[in-house]
Amino acid sequence: MTDHFAAFSFVDRIAELDPGKRAVGHYAVPADIAAFPSCLVAEAVGQLAAWVAMSQIGFRGRPVAALANETRFHADVMPGSMLVLGVDIEHCDDEAVAYAGRAEVDGKTVIELVDCLGPMLPVEEFDSPEEMAARFDLIRGGGAAPGAFRGVVPPRVTAGASIPGVSARATVAVPESAPFFGDHFPRRAVFPATLLLDTGIGIAMSVAREATFWPEGSMPVAARMTHVKIRSFTPPGATLEIDAELAQTSDAGATVRLVARMDDKTAATARLDVVARRPSA
Repeated sequence: MTDHFAAFSFVDRIAELDPGKRAVGHYAVPADIAAFPSCLVAEAVGQLAAWVAMSQIGFRGRPVAALANETRFHADVMPGSMLVLGVDIEHCDDEAVAYAGRAEVDGKTVIELVDCLGPMLPVEEFDSPEEMAARFDLIRGGGAAPGAFRGVVPPRVTAGASIPGVSARATVAVPESAPFFGDHFPRRAVFPATLLLDTGIGIAMSVAREATFWPEGSMPVAARMTHVKIRSFTPPGATLEIDAELAQTSDAGATVRLVARMDDKTAATARLDVVARRPSA
C-alpha cells in the first residue's frame, strides 16, 4: 500500500455536497492507533473544505494552510471514533477559499473552525490533478476503505531555555522522511501545519501547567487557538525554534503566545487560550 491517500488523508466519504457551498463528510478514526490529536481533527475539517474547493474549480488549484482566526476545542477524539465533518464555504475561486467548519462524534461537537482562509496554489505543484480528481470521485461515491492511517510519529523536540510557568523555548527537528510526506505532498513534501501547531500546543501547555495561579484541584486544558498565521512552508529536515510565552492571565485562564521560527525567520504564529477545568468536567 502506498502512502498516497493513506498516511495523511482524513476524509473517507463525502455524504452530502452542495457544490461550492457546503458539504458533510465522514472519517473513521482507526481503532488501533495510539491517539488522534485535536489538530488532526481540524486537519480533517480543512481537508473536506479543500475537496469542495478543488472540485469547484476543476482541480486547477488546491488550498494551503495560511490563516485560521479561531479553532475551538470542545472534546478529545478517541481512536475508533467516527467523525462527522461539516464545512460551509463562504467564498471560493482560483485565488482562495474562505470557510468555517466543525466535527462531531456521536452528535456532539468536538471541534469548530471559524473564519479560515486558504490561498489556492496550482495542484500540479503538489500532486497529480488526475489522481486528485479520481480520489474525489471515490469519496463522493462509495467511499474509501477505512483504516489506512497508521498514526504519526511526532517530531523530536529538545527543550531549551525556560522560565517555569512563564515561557519556554524548544527546538523541533522535522524528520527527513516520514510516511505523511508521501501524502502531504507527493510532488512537494511539506511538514503539515497541523503537526507544527500540535507540537506548539504541547510546548504551550508545558508552560501553562507550571503556572501557579490555577485554582486548587483544577487542571489547565487547551480551549481554543486563535490568530493562526502560517507564513512559510516547512520542508523535510528543517529545524524549527518555537517560543511559548504567557501573554495574558486572568481568573478565567491564560493566553500563551506561540512563535515558530525557521532560519531566523518567522514561520508561524498563534495564540492558545488555556482554561482551568475540574478533572470530572
